Amino acid sequence: MMRQKTRLRRHLWAVGVAILTALGGTAAHAGGTIESVTGFLQGGAEVLRIEFSEPQTDLPTGFSIQSPARIALDFPGVGNTSGRSLVEINQGNVRSANIVQAGERSRVVLNLKQPTSYRAELHGKTVMVLLDPVTGGARVPSASPTAFAESQNTDVLALKDLDFRRGTDGAGRIVVGLPSSQVGVDLQLQGKGLVVDFLRSSLPEGLRRRLDVSDFGTPVQTITATQQGERVRLAIESVGEWEHSAYQSDNQFVVEIRPKKVDLSKLTQGPNYTGEKLSLNFQNIEVRSLLQVIADFTNFNIVTSDTVTGALTLRLKDVPWDQALQIIMDAKGLGMRKSGTVLWIAPKDEIDERTKKDYEAALAIQKLEPLRTQAYQLNYAKAADMVIQLTTSASSGGGSGSATRFLSERGSAIAEPRTNQLFVTDTPAKLEEVRKLLLTLDVPVRQVMIEARIVEARDTFGRSLGVRLGGGDLRANRGGDGGYSIGGGNRAAWGTNYSNATNSAGFGDAVNVGGNFVNLPASLSNVTGVGSFALSIFNSAANRFLTLELSAMEADGQGKVVSSPRLITADQTKALIEQGTEYPYSVTAPNGATTIAFKKAVLKLEVVPQITPEGNIILDLDVNKDSRGESTTQGVAIDTKHIKTQVLVENGGTVVIGGIFELEETNQENKIPLLGDVPVMGNLFKSRTKESSKREMLVFITPKVITDRGPVR
Repeated sequence: MMRQKTRLRRHLWAVGVAILTALGGTAAHAGGTIESVTGFLQGGAEVLRIEFSEPQTDLPTGFSIQSPARIALDFPGVGNTSGRSLVEINQGNVRSANIVQAGERSRVVLNLKQPTSYRAELHGKTVMVLLDPVTGGARVPSASPTAFAESQNTDVLALKDLDFRRGTDGAGRIVVGLPSSQVGVDLQLQGKGLVVDFLRSSLPEGLRRRLDVSDFGTPVQTITATQQGERVRLAIESVGEWEHSAYQSDNQFVVEIRPKKVDLSKLTQGPNYTGEKLSLNFQNIEVRSLLQVIADFTNFNIVTSDTVTGALTLRLKDVPWDQALQIIMDAKGLGMRKSGTVLWIAPKDEIDERTKKDYEAALAIQKLEPLRTQAYQLNYAKAADMVIQLTTSASSGGGSGSATRFLSERGSAIAEPRTNQLFVTDTPAKLEEVRKLLLTLDVPVRQVMIEARIVEARDTFGRSLGVRLGGGDLRANRGGDGGYSIGGGNRAAWGTNYSNATNSAGFGDAVNVGGNFVNLPASLSNVTGVGSFALSIFNSAANRFLTLELSAMEADGQGKVVSSPRLITADQTKALIEQGTEYPYSVTAPNGATTIAFKKAVLKLEVVPQITPEGNIILDLDVNKDSRGESTTQGVAIDTKHIKTQVLVENGGTVVIGGIFELEETNQENKIPLLGDVPVMGNLFKSRTKESSKREMLVFITPKVITDRGPVR
């Protein structure tokens, strides 16, 4: 930045001399001469008074720069008779003024302490230059509009067009078509928006509208065009922190409003322009002279083609110099080639033609250049694979295949697998490119260890309550009458089995007092052994019995199966590991014959890892956990648990990629109708069973990049 400021100070006079020399003519001074330059304060504003020997009819053209802060004013057809080239003012923001004369044009350069804007007024033989005040090193917006360009129209002219566009850097561009290049323009900040007034202008009915451009994603929200007397007012409403710039190229006036950059130390107006800001104001200036101004401002050497001609009216305010140069070239259809600090500017067609000839000459030299053969020793990559990469044709169509993707048309390559060497025949420049390519490709591939843990947990719980109620009668076996009389010589006995009935009838069989008329014991699936409590009631003769047996069962089981396959593979290389059993099954062929085929019930881990630049790992996973199922007439069924997914995991981290949870609950009640529904006593005539089974499978994945390249056992 300091070097740039030094160059600007050193070449400021060169800028003036270049402009005046380029536009020079005779020594006649049709506009008179400059007699004096003085500075004073008027109403708190800084004013520079320039006295002439003759009345002035046109306002001066000029431009301003921010670093160092200076304003240059050009007076065509004016000489200098003040006898001084430097005027010390040292008042307010003005340090001094320089007066430079070349040919029939004079320039007054104001050396300021801080950058500011200005406006000029004509008063007969006097030109008053009014400077806007500054505070704390920053420009203070004045209540009155800032004159972008003075009006030189004698009639009220209608604007031609009003359009809005979005720039590539997110800026909003308001483009106004002017009826001529002499339309005066005033800019004014108003609240959170910007107001642009076009002096002595009218607005056609088709342009009197309000544009809502909030959907374009720029700071500009609305644009309202109205007619106010003999001027057209353009009210631009914006949001957020923004900055603006304005420029005019012939009959087109453009206002750009872009988001303000975070780094305020950089004087840049967009992502592609980083030059120092400058302001230019020229009426019908030759393009070659305008390019010389840019050259003197930037300290670049500009070579202009003889075919660059024409003139341009240009008004720029606070625009980076490289953007200003681009505007000039776009307006005149010019292009640029840069070599060091030299810029060659010519029409685009001429530059394209020159570039084409350069490429054709380089191609012709390449076709005549002698070939060389060089051997490359590959350490990690396979030489045969590199040959395919170097010699594969870039086009999918037919042909001789001489057009290769990397080698030249005459180049060739062969591989020697035994020593893993690559022999390439091509031009020396192409051989150097091959060497650099192999340095990038022939590198060790990082490896990843992937560990999977498949956890299968099982939790079962069961509870059952049952009852047995029975009775016995031994009176008949002891000489009495068994059972109970029910009339007609018939008797009834307790119990549900044949033995108890014969005992009660006195047939003499073995004594059995275990006959049951209620038999609902406790039971659980896959569980044997029941805890029970029995109670018997009998009379004093011990020949009649009543038995009650209560049974209860509770089972609680837990189980866990952990499978942990792990493997190591290279980056972006598929790997597979599996373990299990293959079961045979019958297959009927189309001809009716029966053959034996096999299907797998395996634990399988298939993975493709990819290491990201941040050190994380992307995994394409395919995990199977199969087991033998039920047997069928066609063979053995396979119970499958399968997960296929893609995940992003940090190096060394663990992630659960999936899980299956199953819950099975059973509540069962067995009872004797009617008797089982009796309150309280009904519990003696029924049994209850409750079972619960939980099964869960979780799959954990842990990848880790292997960095140790030492010896591996």
